[in-house]
Amino acid sequence: MCGITGWVDYRKNLTSYPSILVGMTETMALRGPDASGTWLSPHCALGHRRLSVMDPENGAQPMTRRKGDYDYTIVYNGELYNAPELKRELEQRGYRFSTTCDTEVLLVSFIEWGRECVDRLNGIFAFAIWSEETRNLFLVRDRVGVKPFFYSYQHGTFLFGSEPKAILAHPSFKPEVGREGLAELFLIGPARTPASGIYRGMTELKPGHCMVVDASGISVKPYWQLESRPHEDDVDTTASKVRELLIDTVERQLASDVPVGTLLSGGLDSSALTAIAVDFYKRNGVKDPLKTFSVDYVDNDKHFKSSVFTPNSDAPWIQRMVQHLGTQHHDIFFDTPDLVASLRETVYARDMPGMADIDGSLYLFCREIKKNVTVAISGEAADEIFGGYPWFHREESLNANTFPWSLSADTRLSILAPELLDWLQPQATLDARYEQALAEVPRLDGETGQARRMREMSYLNISRFMPTLLDRKDRMSMAVGLEVRVPFCDHRLIEYVFNIPWEIKTAGDREKGILRRALKGILPDDVLTRKKSPYPKTHNPNYLHALQAGLLDILNEPSSPILEFIDVPRVRKLAESDASQMNLPWFGQLMSGPQLLAYLTMMNIWLKEYNISIIRN
Repeated sequence: MCGITGWVDYRKNLTSYPSILVGMTETMALRGPDASGTWLSPHCALGHRRLSVMDPENGAQPMTRRKGDYDYTIVYNGELYNAPELKRELEQRGYRFSTTCDTEVLLVSFIEWGRECVDRLNGIFAFAIWSEETRNLFLVRDRVGVKPFFYSYQHGTFLFGSEPKAILAHPSFKPEVGREGLAELFLIGPARTPASGIYRGMTELKPGHCMVVDASGISVKPYWQLESRPHEDDVDTTASKVRELLIDTVERQLASDVPVGTLLSGGLDSSALTAIAVDFYKRNGVKDPLKTFSVDYVDNDKHFKSSVFTPNSDAPWIQRMVQHLGTQHHDIFFDTPDLVASLRETVYARDMPGMADIDGSLYLFCREIKKNVTVAISGEAADEIFGGYPWFHREESLNANTFPWSLSADTRLSILAPELLDWLQPQATLDARYEQALAEVPRLDGETGQARRMREMSYLNISRFMPTLLDRKDRMSMAVGLEVRVPFCDHRLIEYVFNIPWEIKTAGDREKGILRRALKGILPDDVLTRKKSPYPKTHNPNYLHALQAGLLDILNEPSSPILEFIDVPRVRKLAESDASQMNLPWFGQLMSGPQLLAYLTMMNIWLKEYNISIIRN
């Protein structure tokens, strides 16, 4: 993985501004710690920071290749999992390659097939290709948005980057936030509406979309989207196809010229990926045991309390899988001071507030993993596509006329300043976002009742909640130069599972029942039937106490920028409450009172350190 950035302006000679391009590129040095490169032409400038995974000795970017009288130059962030097949086909068409990296395969694919090359790609990617012949820039983001892609087009200046910080480094772009950005942050965040702009004038290229920038402006269009179609396979055939797709996906994603490991929680998803990886290595003569990694917190064994969302702890299940598979396992623990300190780092990683200590622990976790491997396999997206979250199975969530992770909107609204509420009109904003999402759902003719509602829930989770977790995983991992691959996000698997009827998805009257059936024989029976437990968070009361003390310091400092946005007496009361009063829901299934305090702390850091201007027109 890497960091990419660029600048297009047809009114200027960009070769006169090399220092600006270098500045934009170097903001992403953490994403690409191994090499840096820039490329300048009169109207297009491209920058790249490299994390070397395939062909470390070659494959430097920006990469240029000539065909006929014209050059084509690419910057690319991602992994192309079907690069070997594409390379063979291109070689049969007469092309020769000077590297073994997928960057060259991708560039030659564009030279051969033009913009239609995107239909042939299997992988996670964000890339931009400048064509000297047409004098335009072609930009693409992968189908489900695993890799980020931000851009800005204002007054004839087009800027893009893997992260907002690359665009913020350009002197023409100002860190301003308006009503919609604040509504996203205070009401909808950490989830965000696809392609929503937190910063004024900056948005994201949507997953499954491509863009062309030329002298006339920009044009954006989809090249892939979920489609609804009848599912004609029976339960056994469905399980067999899910198994086949998942194994093929994992094996493709194990390709690497640097060490690979897996994140292992002892749950269904991570255990399945680890088991498939171990089997693949054994069949291919890899003698060294696979490295696996898990995260936990100091004294969580003393303070853990089960709940409907977190029925049991991971530790015994991790040990069960380590012994079963013979992996080289690394238990990684963090304490309260580590988590509190990480909040600031995660704001810089995201360029905005995120999922509080859920972000922070992942950042710290990835930092430790990077000491052992450069590539890690992770189980994101299984719950979104197979319907594993509790809210898929609770009447309260199914009948709510809103996003299932936003049921606590009243709690969120109660901490905001009354004058801010009047301006933001937050409930109307949330309702509009929900109606927009429902309007996008690809309907199946004749589908009614539960089947119709479960298709809606599936789409909401895939299009709205899954990007939140993918964004989190990309930003926290790349902030320490770790590449994380997510096999459950393979578009072939998502396309197939999206159309599996709910009664088959829940085969055996279990959440993710069809996945459990598909994994029969791959995992031990007790792991197959384990109740879902989400990414672990700290239950140590010291964490809450540290957050309360820190937030009170913020409230007592008159210059704290967060003060104008919150109901200070209400937030002060929360910061002074005992632990029994802090179990209020806030966001999703993991984030409650302590995470609310942490989010406000992060918001204050962001407003102050990024020198955010609020535009109220």
